[in-house]
Amino acid sequence: MTENTFPVYSADAIVNFYRTEVLTGQEAKHLTKGDLTPTPKPGTVQTLYMRVLHLLYRFRPECHSMVPLLENIQYPAYQEGATSIMSVYIRMQQFLPMCLVFDFSLNDLLAPQKQKTITVLSAILNFLHFRKQRMEMVLEKQAKYRADMDRLQAYTRGNKEAEKKIKALTTIPPEQQAEAEELAAALSELQATTMHEYQEVNVKNDCIAEWKTKIAEKSQKLAQVKVDVSNMKEDIGRLKSQIVESPEELKSQMEKMRENVKNVKNSIKETDERVVELQNMVQGVTHTEAEIQQMYNLLQDLESSMSNTKQRHEMQQDLTAQYEKKQKELKNLCVEEAQMKRAQGMKLDKESKQNIRRQMKKETMEQHVQDVMGQCNQIHQKREEMAEKIQEISRETQQLKAKIQSLRDVCSKETEKAQALYDTLSNSMDDLHGRIDTHIVDLKQDVVRMSANF
Repeated sequence: MTENTFPVYSADAIVNFYRTEVLTGQEAKHLTKGDLTPTPKPGTVQTLYMRVLHLLYRFRPECHSMVPLLENIQYPAYQEGATSIMSVYIRMQQFLPMCLVFDFSLNDLLAPQKQKTITVLSAILNFLHFRKQRMEMVLEKQAKYRADMDRLQAYTRGNKEAEKKIKALTTIPPEQQAEAEELAAALSELQATTMHEYQEVNVKNDCIAEWKTKIAEKSQKLAQVKVDVSNMKEDIGRLKSQIVESPEELKSQMEKMRENVKNVKNSIKETDERVVELQNMVQGVTHTEAEIQQMYNLLQDLESSMSNTKQRHEMQQDLTAQYEKKQKELKNLCVEEAQMKRAQGMKLDKESKQNIRRQMKKETMEQHVQDVMGQCNQIHQKREEMAEKIQEISRETQQLKAKIQSLRDVCSKETEKAQALYDTLSNSMDDLHGRIDTHIVDLKQDVVRMSANF
């Protein structure tokens, strides 16, 4: 006890705790600090220990006083006083090592000391605190287990509802299957037409790009022609200043210039015709662009519908993933439930075994109590018979005493008579002896006389 692993409380704290947590009724009201200090009362200490054993093991205080009254035990009434103390001592010796008290002795019940009693009560107080905490933890675990079971049931219900929703989403009603098949056929046809139109649009875009390159080339050539025309005009202006008055050269130059002008006009005409063709082609391209825009809008609508179907498919995949996840959680919870059921089954088996043992112990105790009560009844009958015999013997003894007293009286009378006879006899014997002595003296004198005569 030199190194305690539990705090030693004051007497006030111990009294308050045992009054509120252990004792009840009048015992709690009558417990005071004076019962523990300065000199603990043995009766109070024994009552506290009995109540602690009753609180922990349901061992009632009156059970400590029960004696196994066997027929070979003589005078069992003499053992009733020491039985309760020895029972409390044996059970406290079995219980206190759990409270880290290993030096409990019988003297702590019969003549308890202050410090030792406070230490033992503090150890029991600490154990009761620990027991209360463990019981709260067990109750919390039980509540958590109940909440987990409720959550598991809610999960199973949610999984069933999700399965129903997935089944409702994935299965097509029979009245809508024809419409769904038509929609699927129309969707496939629409996809084929859109692919064909995409190809045509790509071909037309390639043609438009080629025509744009050709237009760019023609525009470049036209610009080059315009540059050439301006250069030629400059050359004409420059040549006009250098014109020689020779008519032949002038004619030749004029013819060349006319040819050049004709060529330029022809090229301009050709370019204009080409521009008209290009404008027609551009108009056709704009018309095709409008058609392409319409097709693009249709493709956007199709894409939106496809995206919706894709979202629905993703939602279905998410639901299936959630369903698989819930299935896994359900499996884990089922495994945990099976484990908990096994643990609970084992616990129930243990409890049933303990209940069976308790029932057997109870039955044995009841049988033992019945046997004890039968033995007590037999003993009481024997006691009554013995009491009757003792009364008869006492009556006989009283009669004997009366007879003895009467005999004593008779004896006293007889002794008195005998004493009187003895006295008379002794007196007569004294007289006789005196006479004999006188006769002997006379005989001696006669003998002397006779001897003198002889």
